[in-house]
Amino acid sequence: MTGTRGTATEMILQSTLTCPHCGHQVTETMPTDACQFFYDCTGCGEMLRPKSGDCCVFCSYGNAPCPPVQLQTSCCGH
Repeated sequence: MTGTRGTATEMILQSTLTCPHCGHQVTETMPTDACQFFYDCTGCGEMLRPKSGDCCVFCSYGNAPCPPVQLQTSCCGH
């Protein structure tokens, strides 16, 4: 298999969310066909919501943006 360097086909499907309240980190698989607006932290139980201007919790608190943003396509009407 030959290497493909930095192509759009190398979509990242997992992102590590970091809770802004307690610092708990968890790696989750991101949905490819929808935005995830809410996420319950498994550390402190706080419900995470996207920051203003972000489309989902992965874009706000993850180490990788959601798949639609990675592909530079419209995400959930944004």
